[in-house]
Amino acid sequence: MSQAAKAPKTDKPATAAIFPFPTFDLTKFEMPKFDTAPFDFSKVEVPAAMREAADKAVAQLKDGYAKMKAAAEETTDLVEDTYSTATAGMKDFNLKALEAARINMNAGFDHARDLMGAKSLAEVIELQTAYARKLFETFQAQGKDLSALAQKTATDTVEPVKEKVGKALKSATA
Repeated sequence: MSQAAKAPKTDKPATAAIFPFPTFDLTKFEMPKFDTAPFDFSKVEVPAAMREAADKAVAQLKDGYAKMKAAAEETTDLVEDTYSTATAGMKDFNLKALEAARINMNAGFDHARDLMGAKSLAEVIELQTAYARKLFETFQAQGKDLSALAQKTATDTVEPVKEKVGKALKSATA
């Protein structure tokens, strides 16, 4: 026999077994109504000094908002310009690095071709020595060029920020 068949049947809902208390119906009761006269603010008189102080505070808030809005717009322009400068500088740097890699690869292929045409061990050693010297000089020149380009990009990117921050600090201390 199943469990459902063993349970006694009752007319009470299942919640009555969990909550044996009688239910309370709030709709049968009415809340008392209080008759109060509304407070009329049109008859309240604000002192002139208080009005002047409020007007002055509003004017200061408007002025402060205008200054903050101008500063935020200036900062946004500065960030956009800085990003554009940095992006252009990184593009130039990457193009220069790719050009250096292309030159180095071509030099390596040319060296391999020259080595294939060598007729003696002495010629191989001479070609290898010349290639190593040339490669070292090329790497040095490329490193200087890339370093100068990176320095220029950093300076061009940071200089406007440095200038604006300096102006802001001067105006803040004045």
